[in-house]
Amino acid sequence: MKIKGVFLLLAGLLAVGALVFYWLRASPHSKSDGKAADVMNAAFAEQPVGYINRADSLGVINPPLQHISIQIHPKTSEAALAAVLQGVKADQDLLLTVAAGQEGALTLVTDGDFDDVLHSLCRALPETKRIYLRWDPDMEVPVQRHSWQYQSPVDYIKAFRHVARTCKKAKPSLEIMWSPAGYPGTEEYWPGDDVVDAIGVSVNGQSERSATAYPAGPDAETALRRKLIRTRFMNKPVWVLASGSDSLVNALQVDLKAATRQIRKDSAWLFQTYSIKQPQGRPANALPILGVYDPKLALTGSKAVQVEHLFVDLENIQKGIFAKDFEAIVRRGHQAIVSVEPWRDLKARNDSLGLENTAQGVYDEEFKSLFNTISKTRLPVYVRFAHEMEIPIHRYSWQSRDPVPYIKAFRHFMGLSKGIENVKKVWGPAGDRGSMEWYPGGDVVDFISVAIYGLPDKNITDPTKQESFETIFDRKVWRMRFASKPIFVTEFGVKGPEDFQTQWLEKAAAVLAVHKEVVGASYFNLADNPAVWGNIPAPNWGISQSTFNRFVKALQAGH
Repeated sequence: MKIKGVFLLLAGLLAVGALVFYWLRASPHSKSDGKAADVMNAAFAEQPVGYINRADSLGVINPPLQHISIQIHPKTSEAALAAVLQGVKADQDLLLTVAAGQEGALTLVTDGDFDDVLHSLCRALPETKRIYLRWDPDMEVPVQRHSWQYQSPVDYIKAFRHVARTCKKAKPSLEIMWSPAGYPGTEEYWPGDDVVDAIGVSVNGQSERSATAYPAGPDAETALRRKLIRTRFMNKPVWVLASGSDSLVNALQVDLKAATRQIRKDSAWLFQTYSIKQPQGRPANALPILGVYDPKLALTGSKAVQVEHLFVDLENIQKGIFAKDFEAIVRRGHQAIVSVEPWRDLKARNDSLGLENTAQGVYDEEFKSLFNTISKTRLPVYVRFAHEMEIPIHRYSWQSRDPVPYIKAFRHFMGLSKGIENVKKVWGPAGDRGSMEWYPGGDVVDFISVAIYGLPDKNITDPTKQESFETIFDRKVWRMRFASKPIFVTEFGVKGPEDFQTQWLEKAAAVLAVHKEVVGASYFNLADNPAVWGNIPAPNWGISQSTFNRFVKALQAGH
């Protein structure tokens, strides 16, 4: 009996100990004694460099701004929050960075688990000139140093909007700061004009220093200018915040002024009016226009085909090949997608300067010839210029380039079509991260095209590991939301055994049928160029006539 009693006592103590351990782990600040050290967070202790505001003609302003960075949990005490805010100077603006220090923070915040501590925080805030509340920054950087980073944009936006509304209700004088790093993909996480008062862009932060998805800028000024351009859809004051020494901050203040001068020169078309709204697509009772890139004419004779795709470079125009191929399409009674590639010039002009040459009118003779050929038919012609510009590779000479020369070239090229009524102007990114940095403006774009191929990574050889059309479509269309333009999927394809291709395409048809913002889709019926795949066999997107027919039937059934 004594042994049994001792055993029960020990078991009880272990159970209590486990409960205490779990409670302390889940609620690390629930027993806070009110010390500032309980909530201080050095991860985002940046210094302010300055801010710019479109309303102030992009002038650089550098008012005094005190910055405190904290981390909170659902059980963080009000006493600890008050302690960290004791030293705030009442005569200066305050930037308060707040990080949610808990796994699964986005869901917890949206569900209201942080509401009590957010209310406590608002009560503890001192009276100062202005308080910026900056919540969970650097969310778009493709690393996971913090629980909210590189998560679903929709989940982040829901959580941010909840925080903004909760804190604004508790303390209406607060100004809410949305603070990306300015990394490619920044705009995907924009939570909306109604919940953001200012933007903070971070430089040299821990997260960005550990990210390797995109190459760093050639110099600090260029990198900073690119960060600012990525916020061009949001008409809010933009603060620049930097991690590092005083000398780094001083150098960045010089870079900020230089970067802003460059942006101001192009502000007329960089800063247009943008809104996020459902684009006007095809009529409710209509199917998307169906097309093919089919140089072997394997599917072109199908009654379902309405449009054919041509890829055209300068040589094609100069030799008359484009005119011949285009006229053949017209004779077949089909519309055309014309993807214009500004390179392979027979006149020995530098292909690496294709964008600059386009913007300066060097190729005007060729492009005017192209548009003249197009004008000879009344059928719609979808003209796409310098596609997939945003992918950080060098397959085409216009890829991995600064967005400004690209946008200038696109705008000049499309300007040459003025007065030709059957030209439909198409802007054609792949739809990858950061695409909208290259958006040339709604006044020169009628449709957006994206490319949807099953392979998420070129190293994947198992066709069953390809992503579904719907997964890729949803991701890429979300990235296009600032443009609010109809979508034309000018390229899509899947590789693998015929039964797999058929199943993939039938599911794709169901997506295309219900998304009325998609006005057209064109299948790429050929293998890709082997030269760009190295030692890996190039994927063959080609399909049989029977697979194509089943795709068409699925599209009609889904309608």
